Amino acid sequence: MSISNLDKVLYPEAGFTKADVISYYVHVAPVLLPHLEGRPLTMTRYPDGVGHASFFEKHSARKAPEWAHRARVPKSDRAKGSEFIEQVVVDDLATLVWVANLAALELHVPQWRAVSDGTYGPVDLIVFDLDPGPPATIEECCVVAAWLRAELEIRGLAAFPKTSGSKGLQLYARLDPPRPWEQAHAEAREIAGLMEREHPDRVLSNMRRDLRQNKVLIDWSQNHAAKTTIAPYSLRALPVPSVSTPLTWDEVQQGADGGGERLRFLAPQVLERVESVGDLLAPLTGAKPAAAQLLRGGRAGRPGQKSKKQT
Repeated sequence: MSISNLDKVLYPEAGFTKADVISYYVHVAPVLLPHLEGRPLTMTRYPDGVGHASFFEKHSARKAPEWAHRARVPKSDRAKGSEFIEQVVVDDLATLVWVANLAALELHVPQWRAVSDGTYGPVDLIVFDLDPGPPATIEECCVVAAWLRAELEIRGLAAFPKTSGSKGLQLYARLDPPRPWEQAHAEAREIAGLMEREHPDRVLSNMRRDLRQNKVLIDWSQNHAAKTTIAPYSLRALPVPSVSTPLTWDEVQQGADGGGERLRFLAPQVLERVESVGDLLAPLTGAKPAAAQLLRGGRAGRPGQKSKKQT
């Protein structure tokens, strides 16, 4: 595997290069990889950087190195040829670097892990994507997140928040044991509808865009087996290298109290957070939070530190 065009600027406003992107993903890999493991990857590629043409890619297995893991996945549009496609599964650092070298800034995964027979696996996560309709902001999302958390706790599910890396929040809960996607999809829709009925002036579960003004859409549809959600610790394709970042519930409360501007994190900040607190979403993978393994060898070479040579 060769790495190319390291000096290409992928985030012009921040001067963040492909070398910075690769460096970020290498350093965050110990906490990112458990959230990608076993999950077929859909990547969003920006060959010339944000602000230029981009495209989604699922059929990445055709171009992947022989050693990259693959998953046989049902094709969402079965009217065209085969009923299956092969997607790459990012199970190791080498595959992650290969993906980053493609200028795949955003990493999207489903709520299920691949199984060997080419069907959708049982889902082990349920997700709620909280999307604010202007003039609502992430602060309103934080309020709604607290309501959702309480409802999930009633159902015996522990909720874990993260930023979308863009303008909203996402809430996850681990399903143990995993269940068919249809069941999780129906439960997510039921919960979103309940929140809308209880808070009709603040919450929306209908996907119609013309209804979203100053409300928080609880997008339950991402629990469909064919849908994906931005992975924890993935970069986002914004003018600056924003990251989908795990939060504490104290931070969510601070956001609800008017501190929403504090809930946007860039790649260097995320590395510092993980070095300090580990993976706040580790329970979603069945693991325990761990911080010490990140950034072995010190701070040299971390993205955004131009005083050190990037390789």
